[in-house]
Amino acid sequence: MLLAARTPPSLTTLILLTAMSVLSLNMFLPSLGNIASEFGVSYGVANLSIAGYLAVTAVLQIVMGPLSDRYGRRPVMLIGLAVFVLASIGCFFARDIFVFLTFRVMQGGVIGAMALSRAAVRDQYEEREAASLLGYVSMAMAVAPMTGPLFGGIVDQWLGWRANFGFFALAGTGLFLLAWFDLGETNHSRSETLGKQFRTYPELLGSRRFWGYSVCITFSLGAFYVYVTGAALVGAVVFGLSTAMIGVAVGGITLGFILGSFISGRLAGRYPLGVMVLAGRISAFAGLSIGIVLVWAGVVHPVSYVGCVMFVGLGNGLTMPAAGSGVMSVRPQLAGSAAGLSGAMSVAGGAGLTTLTGAVLTPENGALMLLAIMLASVAVSGAAALYVRWLDMREPQRA
Repeated sequence: MLLAARTPPSLTTLILLTAMSVLSLNMFLPSLGNIASEFGVSYGVANLSIAGYLAVTAVLQIVMGPLSDRYGRRPVMLIGLAVFVLASIGCFFARDIFVFLTFRVMQGGVIGAMALSRAAVRDQYEEREAASLLGYVSMAMAVAPMTGPLFGGIVDQWLGWRANFGFFALAGTGLFLLAWFDLGETNHSRSETLGKQFRTYPELLGSRRFWGYSVCITFSLGAFYVYVTGAALVGAVVFGLSTAMIGVAVGGITLGFILGSFISGRLAGRYPLGVMVLAGRISAFAGLSIGIVLVWAGVVHPVSYVGCVMFVGLGNGLTMPAAGSGVMSVRPQLAGSAAGLSGAMSVAGGAGLTTLTGAVLTPENGALMLLAIMLASVAVSGAAALYVRWLDMREPQRA
């Protein structure tokens, strides 16, 4: 069609698309209390806008991956962006909590921007080079989760929570146009039929490395999801922060993520993927352990608290590019399906962990319990990283 892109997308386009998928999760988090108040529901019900969103995106990624392997990355991503824009408009005008939650979960269509952007990179580069590039992409797009909650909190204070969804609608429209003009197709080895593509899932599920990388990704991101879910409660009740400062606390975890992603970009091309993944897990575990010791010792201050949590961001910055490249390299011809299936696992795990977090956190136990749940998630991801490293040393060939 007229002016439709025919060349591979620029790095900037992939960064912006990925950033929007992150913003859609966390930008409005400081507004959860105000949303609950306006609709006359509990914080737990309002929190379904996170857990429900994650659950829907899990299902969407299972479908989007094979669809992109069959029909291409471009059409699947454009349709997802269009649904996101329409759903954002619905959230803006919602006058009932159930209407709001319905449109909120429909915003999950934007998740293709993250999963398929990674697949587009893997389409064009080998695994270590892809991991290095994904590290720089992660570093650049980390500005979104760092500034998103702060920006969302300020917008809430000035214009109300609905203005955040107005921003989503406008930004989503701009990204749709950008993708239309710049996002050329990168998948040039498409499967013959959609049914055949879905039948490749058993091949992926039979790979032990796929499981190792996927479980590591799921629980690495899980620690992040737990934090962004509980930070609003802990920030407001334990530390007495304003919505804008809660945004700073939520976004603070990405300062470490930027550093970790930069290190990944520099080193991923020189070290095995398993080494980078394991280094990130050690960093996250150490930071959270220090945080728990400080809380037990009675040191409960927002600076020390967020400072320890930043090591989770550092660890994820080291882990995620290498693990993402690794999971798509298990079967390179199935990169879209691998990205979709591992992404579905990660957001399904995130939905479960955010639901658990919302259920067990109280004003009395919030500071310690939040760190404990994060540490448990990091421990599981660390076990998966050790398993992948063991496979690398025992069986150099992909299995």
